[in-house]
Amino acid sequence: MLKLPLPKRDFPPPLPFKKLLGPSFIILGVGLGSGELILWPYLSANFGLGIIWAALLGITFQFFINMEIERYSLVTGESVFVGAKRKFGMFSPVWFLISTLIPWAWPGIIAASALIFASAFGIEYSKWVGIIFLLFLGGIYSLGRVVYRTQESVQKAIILVGVPFVFIVTFYFAKLSDWGTLLTGLFGKGENYYFLPKGLPIATFLAALAYAGAGGNLNLAQSLYVKEKGYGLAKYAGKLSNLFRKGEDDVKLEGYSFDETPENIKNYKKWWWRINAEHAIVFWFTGALTMIFLSLLSFSTVYGNPGLVSGINFVFMEAQAIAQKTHGLVGTLFLLMVSLMLFGTQFSVYGSTSRINAENLALLLPKKFPTKHMSKYFYFFLLFQILVGITIFSLGFTEPLRLVVIGAVLNAISMFIYSGLILWLNKTSLPKATRPSLLRTIGVLAAFLFYGGFSMFAIYNYFTGMFP
Repeated sequence: MLKLPLPKRDFPPPLPFKKLLGPSFIILGVGLGSGELILWPYLSANFGLGIIWAALLGITFQFFINMEIERYSLVTGESVFVGAKRKFGMFSPVWFLISTLIPWAWPGIIAASALIFASAFGIEYSKWVGIIFLLFLGGIYSLGRVVYRTQESVQKAIILVGVPFVFIVTFYFAKLSDWGTLLTGLFGKGENYYFLPKGLPIATFLAALAYAGAGGNLNLAQSLYVKEKGYGLAKYAGKLSNLFRKGEDDVKLEGYSFDETPENIKNYKKWWWRINAEHAIVFWFTGALTMIFLSLLSFSTVYGNPGLVSGINFVFMEAQAIAQKTHGLVGTLFLLMVSLMLFGTQFSVYGSTSRINAENLALLLPKKFPTKHMSKYFYFFLLFQILVGITIFSLGFTEPLRLVVIGAVLNAISMFIYSGLILWLNKTSLPKATRPSLLRTIGVLAAFLFYGGFSMFAIYNYFTGMFP
């Protein structure tokens, strides 16, 4: 049973900006492999750049949502899952377990990584390539001393190598006219259409909107990562250790409160502006540029070519175009870089979902699953998801785009629900001086209505398509 009132602590002074960096790299890495590398370039290759406005809108919505998630943990030192259970009861952890397990059980991202890797080396793609990738992923998590640091280190390395490579290749291939098309596309003007072209698959478009950033419950994992990074009152919370480390986990679920003294409020405001800057630079700005550049590269190299409507063929066609205009090794390097970034995404997806599920299991049944064994619950869910992925591959579901779209539509529905929940939580549970401003409220409400409307529209289209 979660207890109130929370014990009081002074709000600590903020860390230097350099030491704040980390959580946004993880959530950026999570987004790179779904929306940025697959869905938006796929749509741009088939329908042009007139839809790119929606990518920018989607990642902006996620910035507002993510900052409200960070706000709660900054102010309380606990995750939003703890706050949600206190506010909404036992239904909350049950919902988060279900809405995290089901949408992310589909191994679409690792399937795309394996397919592209096999193509780069001329290996025949089969379920075994994807299965080996899943097992390798699990092995990496057993190496680090602290789970969070392992995720942060892997994602930083991949992003610092992959993103500059994407920028260089795009600048080389994009013509001046392509940049002009991109500029008009940011305002919704496409080739013979405005905003939405005819024939646009609604489910795929919704999937791209949901994955313009991290997507689904993965955004909620930001609460856990800023907590482990020690933002604000989370300075006093523990960290999740490696499964093979001796001893018990020092993880505290419940947070703290503070007196609204001038000094505490001053420290809170400094924290708030610094973590906004961290997330705006790493997640929003870098994520938006990467998504836009990858879409521009896709448009510049393969737009209008036949054969694009099938799966992720556009990636291979991009590699061919790059190889023809430069050197075969550059085309192969492009495929390897895409495969690496996709692998990094699945790596953090499984890490984030396992972390979410471990915490909600402990919240659902605290007596049976005490927090001192939190790392065991994390590795249980990690192994479970790997086994589910292996099973799906073994049953013959290996087409990446299909798997990604299925998961993304389910995640868009989840985002509709929790964006409203987080806003309500912050508006009613936090001290008045730390609650969302009018601008922040409007931003999250707009995301809530947008995801809700498109989710209902996708569901309607699905059922009317099934029953004409």
